[in-house]
Amino acid sequence: MRNLQELSKKRLSYFYKTIFFLATITLIVIIFPKEYKFKYQFQAGKPWMYDDLIAPFDFTINKLSNEINTEKENIIKDTKPYYIFDRPSVIIKRKQLIDNFNREYHENNATIKKHDLNLCLTVFDSIYKIGVIRLNEFESGNTADNITVYIIQDNVAVEKTLKNIFNINKAYQFISKKLDAEHNNKRPIMLNLLENSLIQNIYYSSDYTYKQQYLRIKNISLTKGVVQKDERIISKGELVDQNRFQILQSLKEQYEGSIENRQSFYFILLGQIILISLAIIMLVLFLLMFRSDIIADNKKTLLILSVIMLMVLTTSFLIRRYGYEYIYILPLCIVPLIIRTFFDTRLSLFVHLITIILIGFLVPDGFEFIFLQLIAGIVTIISIVRIEKRAQFFVTSLYIFLTYSLIYIGMSMLQTGSYTGISSQHFIYFGINSILTLLAYPMIVLYEKLFGFVTNISLLEYSNTNNKLLREMSQKAAGTFQHSLQVANLAEDAAHRIGANALLIRTGAMYHDVGKMDMAMFFTENQINGFNPHEGKTNTESAGIILSHVERGIAIARKHNIPEQLIDFIRTHHGTRRSEYFYKMQQMQNPENLNEKDFMYPGPCPFSKETALLMMADSVEAASRSLKSPDKQSISELVERIIDGQIAQKQFNNADITMRDITRVKNVFKNNLMNKYHIRVEYPK
Repeated sequence: MRNLQELSKKRLSYFYKTIFFLATITLIVIIFPKEYKFKYQFQAGKPWMYDDLIAPFDFTINKLSNEINTEKENIIKDTKPYYIFDRPSVIIKRKQLIDNFNREYHENNATIKKHDLNLCLTVFDSIYKIGVIRLNEFESGNTADNITVYIIQDNVAVEKTLKNIFNINKAYQFISKKLDAEHNNKRPIMLNLLENSLIQNIYYSSDYTYKQQYLRIKNISLTKGVVQKDERIISKGELVDQNRFQILQSLKEQYEGSIENRQSFYFILLGQIILISLAIIMLVLFLLMFRSDIIADNKKTLLILSVIMLMVLTTSFLIRRYGYEYIYILPLCIVPLIIRTFFDTRLSLFVHLITIILIGFLVPDGFEFIFLQLIAGIVTIISIVRIEKRAQFFVTSLYIFLTYSLIYIGMSMLQTGSYTGISSQHFIYFGINSILTLLAYPMIVLYEKLFGFVTNISLLEYSNTNNKLLREMSQKAAGTFQHSLQVANLAEDAAHRIGANALLIRTGAMYHDVGKMDMAMFFTENQINGFNPHEGKTNTESAGIILSHVERGIAIARKHNIPEQLIDFIRTHHGTRRSEYFYKMQQMQNPENLNEKDFMYPGPCPFSKETALLMMADSVEAASRSLKSPDKQSISELVERIIDGQIAQKQFNNADITMRDITRVKNVFKNNLMNKYHIRVEYPK
């Protein structure tokens, strides 16, 4: 029955994995654009390595972005400024001139007064028939008479040069000249009246000017010529000069954006399914061959696939929404960062490689893109081989920026044969990319919560003795806390020796006896002044209290949200062994009522190298405290007896630890305890 359940569970696990991989392939195929891919790779300044290329259809030659930008700059530079002729203000000023004249001009002779008023109005009208211009900042610094502007009057734009338009100075001179010609003794009064009536009624309109610039820029042609179908574009061995490069780039852009008919669509779809499936199958084979433990775990498999899917989806969205220009903002180095944090360097590199290969189908210049991202990914992995501090993310981010920048400079020089093709805009993109890479840290925390995993970063936080739970244990059960520290040191040294996860076992050791907190005085390391609360209790009751610290420890750890990987150390550190002291006491005092199950820990036995190591370290450290006169021989015998006893009780049958590992662990424990008790090595006489 049990075998049937295990078989059913195994088949269900395989079914889920199949769903995961098929769903990944399907989603990637859906988001991939269904269009042709240009099969040739080319670079400016390099020879054409393929057969003669004949135009498959008529296509236009697209202008380069710098050509378009130059045209835009020329339009902005050459656009003539637009001015508005303000007629209502002139009418108001003319009326004010008449009023001021009647009020300030004193002359008894009505004929003379009328003549002089008509003279003032004639001069005023002569000026404002043309208008007085208020120059904008650009024109005021360059007042050459040959500058041309547009003046909008009655919704009609008229082109004029500055020499044919009044400004304030010209208007003053015009008034003075006209009045001088009349030889009138009232000249000062009329001059003052006319000067006071002057206004600048032609003013600059940025709205009209910018609108004209916008319309002209909008009408810029993005192409410069046509290549006819069946026309030879380039022959094998010919150099890809700037002109041919422009033609090839235009063909590539228009070729990849086209699709002829439904049959072509289906062939493209089939090709995508084959290629994407092969990439995912390579990932599956890699996991089966080198990391079978990961593919056996559905959560770990799903985590890896979700990271790949996240980056492919993000890339597709960015390209569809904003185009290829911002592709280098994408922090693809998040992939190796996350995978390395949860797993190992080899897997992180392989997953990164699969990811950038898939994304390479989406972006132009796939080879350059993959090369750039691959080198950046390798640098990322090298920089976090031993990730022990959060600050390493900032250092890695800096390395990524430098790597991107150096590769970009090298590629630009290779393609153009000079440094002129290097754009500062790309360095801004790389900087943004490096900053966005820091999002890996909150994403790691999120993945930890979603999948229930624990990383070195979290282990560092949990192993901090200022952690709330550890601080509480140090206050309530000081002896147990010191014992946990000693066990952590002992186990960590042995873990380094046999290649186990030293940080994981150290953190697990800190929490393995947390269940003793609530009843600390029932454990010898916390007893003081000779008081023993076990006195007056039966052996069965005392054993029950001792055994219960495992279950209490699990409950306390879960209450404080300690990860299950650390709770495993609490659960397994005594395995299925007996509480030997009270068992022996019951065997001596009341053998007829002896039930072995009352003195046995619930288990389970250790099921990993780390949990097995903790069991050994815990027992050896606790037993070493009972040595009255520790020396080299007594320590060696103690370590051998305890660990061999655990082997005899089959406590390590489920753990992936070898006898060779156990021998090394014994030697580490012996040396560590000898150093602890300051035992000198005996030198030969």
